[in-house]
Amino acid sequence: MSTIYALASARGKAGVAVIRVSGPAAHDAARALAGSLPEPRRSGLRLLRDATGEVLDEALVLVFEPGHSFTGEAVAELQLHGATATVSAVLRALGELPDLRLAEPGEFTRRALENGRLDLAQVEGLADLIDSETEAQRRQALRVLSGAVGARAESWRGDLIRAAALLEATIDFADEEVPVDVSPEVLTLIDRVLEDLRKEAAGAQVAERIRDGFEVAIVGLPNAGKSTLLNALAGREAAITSEHAGTTRDVIEVRMNLGGLPVTVLDTAGLRETEDAVEGIGVERALTRARQADLRVFLLANGQMPAGLEPDPDDLIVQGKADLAAGEGLRISGKTGEGLGDLIARITSVLEGRATGAATITRERHRLAVLRAIGAMESARLEVLNGASRAELAAEELRAAIRALDSLVGRVDVEDLLDQIFSSFCIGK
Repeated sequence: MSTIYALASARGKAGVAVIRVSGPAAHDAARALAGSLPEPRRSGLRLLRDATGEVLDEALVLVFEPGHSFTGEAVAELQLHGATATVSAVLRALGELPDLRLAEPGEFTRRALENGRLDLAQVEGLADLIDSETEAQRRQALRVLSGAVGARAESWRGDLIRAAALLEATIDFADEEVPVDVSPEVLTLIDRVLEDLRKEAAGAQVAERIRDGFEVAIVGLPNAGKSTLLNALAGREAAITSEHAGTTRDVIEVRMNLGGLPVTVLDTAGLRETEDAVEGIGVERALTRARQADLRVFLLANGQMPAGLEPDPDDLIVQGKADLAAGEGLRISGKTGEGLGDLIARITSVLEGRATGAATITRERHRLAVLRAIGAMESARLEVLNGASRAELAAEELRAAIRALDSLVGRVDVEDLLDQIFSSFCIGK
């Protein structure tokens, strides 16, 4: 196993920069630069020198023994002054040492996975935590990183192993009279896990939205004030506004943070019948994106609803251009800001209500694994109900469900995923 090193903190000028070294030669490498090492997991102030004895920097040095580090290997960390030249000099000095090489993207985390310090779901949670921009994303990613998916998968796995063991006991006694009918306990175990997994599958889309962002589409007739409203929400000129109908031809997106939730607000083309081919394409795109959105804000022009799209129960009906005309209900003026706070509060309230149904699993890969497990367990349940003669088939279906759950945390069937997952990590992580 080679020893790897990299800058573990962000590039650029900073008060402190952290360089991480991991592998069998990590402590020797740190000793070569620092002269001596502090006790494991205790920091020590040292002068770092290159091979010629020139002082590179004064730094805090920490070392971790194998089994007690992030990667599970021997690790040394050098906390330097964050000048670009200082970091470059120390990295150059490490590169001149034997048996060391620069780490590849995500290689420290990959070693943590290979050494059993993290499971695959935790690796994905770490990637999400690094990318998190809102409070909801941070909380969700931290929950996954803490091992919540693995803990639940282990609980489900334990129940299914127990159920499979009971069935296999009946297979062993196939030529004898089995003293106890195990089917009631087996069905109880299957039903308990099925209930949990169905809840997870149902809440997976919400969890994925928290990770990737909810979409809110502003829809309405041409000249209803959609682009003006988008600009007011964004606090900048994100969309061109004009008194001429059909100005917006494509979907314009603005990313926002509403109550800690990531939200992309969509300004769509005005919905109307048109002879203009280009505008017609814009209308079709508007309808497609609006139907796919998590929430729609119907911005009325003189009380008129757009054709071609029916509001869902949670969608918001808003009277636009409130500065020009009186009216009832939720009223908004993108020009003056009237009603803007109320609209943001309503959108946030609807999305927060949906976020409460988020599952522990957060990715499409997780959802598909859960669906495979559900399918196998439903088949196993039917086989159990068909009698003891079908016990072997039921046990095999349960083993298929267990394999599906194992793929959640990386026990099986993940080699083809690893390169894709770690490609999103930066060098040093």
